[in-house]
Amino acid sequence: MNDADVGKQVQQMVRFIQQEAEEKASEISVNAEEEFNIEKLQLVESEKKKIKQDYERKQKQVDVRRKIEYSMELNAARIKVLQAQDDIVWEMKESACKALLRVTKDTNVYRKILKSLIVQGLLRLREPSVVLRCREADRVHVEPVLEAAKKEYAEKSKVNIPKIMIDGKVHLPPQKTSDAAHGPSCWGGVVLASQDGKIVCDNTLDARVDVSFRQKLPEIRKKLYTKQQAPQ
Repeated sequence: MNDADVGKQVQQMVRFIQQEAEEKASEISVNAEEEFNIEKLQLVESEKKKIKQDYERKQKQVDVRRKIEYSMELNAARIKVLQAQDDIVWEMKESACKALLRVTKDTNVYRKILKSLIVQGLLRLREPSVVLRCREADRVHVEPVLEAAKKEYAEKSKVNIPKIMIDGKVHLPPQKTSDAAHGPSCWGGVVLASQDGKIVCDNTLDARVDVSFRQKLPEIRKKLYTKQQAPQ
């Protein structure tokens, strides 16, 4: 083989090697591009996922905060409603007590009430000897009905007429002189106690009003709530 043939073979081999190298380089470039695109897509998806998770976390925080604020506003509204109901009940109670004040000014009516209150107290105590306390101003009303009350109690209970001693040292407090007045007060009525003071029956008008309102309070609140919920 002469030099020319050898040169041709060498050139062919060089061209083959160059072609192989170019093809390999192109393959490497294509693979690198694909890997880059895949990695870029994964990074983009990963960032999207992080952003979505961060948004969901912040949205949950907003929802929780809204629920807390709503709950606080709802509780505040309920407290206002309850306070308004309590104010109305208190005003009703005050009105009832003031109505009783008018009753106490009618001598005949008030003495009948006092007699009934004394009999009720005796029926509860069922003691042979009782101490009675009243307002100092009410003594003139209690004394005239005392004997009749004792006899009525004795007839109802089928017992001997009890002994009732009006306490001349300790009196029930007087009624309020004004709405702004402070300290103990009493609208009228009596308090009966056993001789040893261990059993006490508070049959004042204030106590009777308190008992009535405690018994009627659920009904009063229900009516108030229904009225407030009614469409305007």
